[in-house]
Amino acid sequence: MRQRQGYGRFKAAWSTYRNHCLFGQVVIDRFAMWAGKRFQVEVEGSDHFNNLVGKKEGFIQMSAHIGNYELAGYTLCSDRKQFNALVYGGEKPSVVANRQKMFAANNINMIAVSPDMRHLFEINSALATGQIVSLPADRLLGSDKSIEADFLGAKALFPYGPFSIATMRSLEVIAVNVVKTGTKKYKIIITPLRYDTGAPRREQVIQLNTAFVSELERVVKMYPTQWYNFYEFWK
Repeated sequence: MRQRQGYGRFKAAWSTYRNHCLFGQVVIDRFAMWAGKRFQVEVEGSDHFNNLVGKKEGFIQMSAHIGNYELAGYTLCSDRKQFNALVYGGEKPSVVANRQKMFAANNINMIAVSPDMRHLFEINSALATGQIVSLPADRLLGSDKSIEADFLGAKALFPYGPFSIATMRSLEVIAVNVVKTGTKKYKIIITPLRYDTGAPRREQVIQLNTAFVSELERVVKMYPTQWYNFYEFWK
C-alpha cells in the first residue's frame, strides 16, 4: 500500500486492515455459496463472454486473486460449452467435494494442479474440443517458469504457462475479475485481452501478458483492498 500505491502511513495501515477484513468476508461468502446462498451480481462486459460462448472454438478465461472469483462459476456458465477451472490440488477432500457438487449443476469441471503435470493434458483436451478453460494468471503455481512485467511501478514475475497455452492455439482470451461491492453484492468485470496472433510466438506471449497486467493494474487501482496476495509479490 505504501510503496506501490503511494499511500501515507495511516492510510496504508487502514487499507491493509480493510484488506484482511474483506478477505475474511469473501471466505465466509464462499461457504455461504456452497450452502446455497445467492448474491446480487452485476456483470460488466457480458457481451464479450456471450460472443465467445457462441463460437465453435474454445477460449481462455484468465483470473487473478481479486475479490471472489469463485462466484463467477455460479454466474458465467453455459450449456453450450463446458467450463474447466484450474484449481489448487491440496485442499481438504470435504471442500473439494462440496465445491464439485455445487459446480456440477453449472456444467463446470475442476482440473486440479498435479505434480506430474497431468493437468496440462486435461487443459489441452478441453481446448481441443472447444471448451472454456479458466486459468489464474497472477501467481506462480506448479511451475517456476515466469515472465517479468512492470506492475504498479516495479518489476514482478507472472506465470508463463497461461499465456503460452493461449498463444499455442491462437485462442481468444478474456480477463475476469469479481469484486465485492456490498454486503450481498458483487460485480464481475469482463475484459477482452488483445494480442497479434500473426506475430512471432514469443512476442504473442509478451503482448498477451502486457494486456493482462494492464487490466490487473487497472482493477487493483480501483479496488486496492481486494487484491489478496499475501507474500512478496515484487522482486
